[in-house]
Amino acid sequence: MDYTKIGMNKKEYTEYVESKADKSSILKNCIIAFIIGGLICIVGQIITDIALNYGLDKKTAGTISSISLIFIGALLTALKLYQPLGKFAGAGSIVPITGFSNSIVSPAIEYKSEGLILGIGANMFKVAGPVLVYGIGSSVILGLIYYIFNIFM
Repeated sequence: MDYTKIGMNKKEYTEYVESKADKSSILKNCIIAFIIGGLICIVGQIITDIALNYGLDKKTAGTISSISLIFIGALLTALKLYQPLGKFAGAGSIVPITGFSNSIVSPAIEYKSEGLILGIGANMFKVAGPVLVYGIGSSVILGLIYYIFNIFM
């Protein structure tokens, strides 16, 4: 950037930006993220325990818990409640499965006015798409490495 165009040198510009930037406490943010992320996980565990209490097996109970958390995340996003939660909780709201749900539903809601195909269909995975691509890709690579090691070991 050419700082001379705005009448400042690099040092003056840096000082100006730092004076205007919000000061944040890393320790406080980490604690809040830990607590909110933990609370989301506790809700998931409660759902799992309720499903187990009704006699479902562990795998089915886990599936019900995952589906419920995805629904809750999507619902909170649709009601415009997830963004304030995300601002407050930081990483605590994006790490659990509800954050993934939010990353799919947000663009879908934003682009719904452009139609089902070119709006929702084309934009729904804008944020989550790279996560899916690299997550699936890395799991395939690790699976192949695991398979090769098992052949020779």
